[in-house]
Formats: sequence, structure tokens, C-alpha cells
Amino acid sequence: MSTLLRFRDVWVEYGDRIIIEKLNLDIEQGSFASIVGPSGAGKSSFLRLILGQEAPRRGTIALDGEPLTPECGPDRGVVFQRYSVFPHLTALRNTILGMECEKAPLLGRLFGGARRAAEEEAVAMLEAVGLGHSLHLYPAQMSGGMQQRLAIAQALVKRPRILLLDEPFGALDPGIRADMHVLIRRLWREYSLTIVMVTHDIREAFTLGTRVLALDKRRHDPHAPHRFGATVVYDLPLRARQEEDLDQSENITIDENGNN
Repeated sequence: MSTLLRFRDVWVEYGDRIIIEKLNLDIEQGSFASIVGPSGAGKSSFLRLILGQEAPRRGTIALDGEPLTPECGPDRGVVFQRYSVFPHLTALRNTILGMECEKAPLLGRLFGGARRAAEEEAVAMLEAVGLGHSLHLYPAQMSGGMQQRLAIAQALVKRPRILLLDEPFGALDPGIRADMHVLIRRLWREYSLTIVMVTHDIREAFTLGTRVLALDKRRHDPHAPHRFGATVVYDLPLRARQEEDLDQSENITIDENGNN
């Protein structure tokens, strides 16, 4: 597969504090990269670099061979651990909102045929994540798993090439988390996504990823711990087993309540 994201000699520094140092990494198109590592190892900074929320102090990041601009583009979607949904909007309105902001940035609203097309697209996406019968529910009327499904629909409705997951299932009960694993694997394959997921759960990293990357510091100085940053210390490919797991889960479906 071709390289989608390329990091070359990337450094992230805040003042005299080094977070990431000399990061060299290629992420292939269509892969599912799980990112693990101790607290403070730069995992969230790594996601912010991809999202475009910040730029490296040194080095280059390329998307499809072109320099990655330090701005959040529609080609990248993100889902956080805490449900990033608007409590005063229904599931349908939550999902349409991103398209309205992109296609009508001045008014923030779509009208006529554009509005109908956006609604159809939003309904199709909500059905894809198992919320087809919950279009008019508000987040307060939904379970945690349903709210996270809604957050995923928000991220995917603009058809991003890259989906970033920042501890997306950490707040869910184990049973619901397992159902969400099945859902995200299905969406990854059906929408030809490249996924980069940060997780503290090692089992989750190996269950979902086609590749597990461990970020940590290669060097430690107890007298100046802030002067060394993290980089990739382990890179474990898991593609063969992941494809086998996907074949086994192909016929699993989940309804809007998270039931198999």
C-alpha cells in the first residue's frame, strides 16, 4: 500500500520542554494504527499534528506527498473520549451541522435542494452507525454507546480520509466497548478509512490495529526530564491477523441499542 502520512525528523517543543523528538514514520493508506505509550509520551500531541491543530517545531509532515497544512481540514475527522456532541441538537441536526459549516460557512445553514441532500446523507450515516431509529433523539436521551456512535457519525459524514480516535471507548462499559470495536472495524473497511487511534488499553490496541506503535522516550535524565522527547520505540505489524479477524466479523450487525 502507498504511504498516506509521512513524518520526517519531526520535533514538538513547548518552550524548553521537548515532547516529541526526531520522529520518522510512514503510515500507509488503509491501515489502522494503534498508538500506545505512558502518560506524557506525546500521544495527544501526535494526534494534534495530524489533525493540524499544531505544527512541528522542526521537521516535515506530508499528506499524500504534499506538506500538511497546520489547519483542520475535512479530510481528517476526529472522535474524542468524551462525546463531542451538542446537547441542544437532535442526532440528525448534530450530524448535519458539520456539513452546514463546511458548505455554508457564512450562514451556517443549508436550504432547498442542498438541505435535502445533506439530510439524506446524514440519515444514511446515522443508519450506518446503528442510529437509524434515533434520528430525533437528543443526546440526553441516549446511552453512552449511542452518543459515541453519534460522534462517529459526525466525524464520518464529511467523508474524511483519515479518522483520528483519541481514547474513544475508554468511558464505555466493557460490553458496549466490544460492540463499538465491531462497529469501528466495519466502518473502517466499508469507508476505506485510514485510522490512527490512541489508547491506554493494550488489548484494545492489538484487537483493532493492523499496526501497534509505542511512543516513549529513548533517553531519560532525572535532572532534566523535560529535555528529552518521545519517539516510536516499537512498531509491530499485525495485518495478517487483523484481516482474518475482519473476515470472521463480516456478518455481525449491531442495532441502535448496541445489541448484536
